[in-house]
Amino acid sequence: MTSTPHLKEHVQHAAAALIAAFASNDTDAYFEAFSEDATFFFYTLPAPLLSRAAYREVWAGWQADGFAVLDCHSSNAHISLQGDVAIFMHDVATRVRFGTEESQFQERETIVFRHDGRRWLCCHEHLSVQPEHTV
Repeated sequence: MTSTPHLKEHVQHAAAALIAAFASNDTDAYFEAFSEDATFFFYTLPAPLLSRAAYREVWAGWQADGFAVLDCHSSNAHISLQGDVAIFMHDVATRVRFGTEESQFQERETIVFRHDGRRWLCCHEHLSVQPEHTV
């Protein structure tokens, strides 16, 4: 049996690869990190996306309109193992370009990974706005 720290390390590696592919606009590597039946809940869209193919279609439309990720940093990560499922929560700071305009986002994200027998694949992603911190 594999130890919990070892499993968390594998999930952390899968999450880091997903984030790196997103940050570098590596579309193929990014979408290969998701299961075909993955679902996506983004506050920026009017409805959930119910498959990897649906998200890839939206992504292609964004890219056609000049979308590119310029930078992405993950912090405050936490991993919870639930059998063959792992929940990865983190804060994410992302800088993107749409056409000629750049925007910066401070968000929270939950990524649910499922082990498919070979590797950890993202099967659900939920993105929300990072609440503003008041002092």
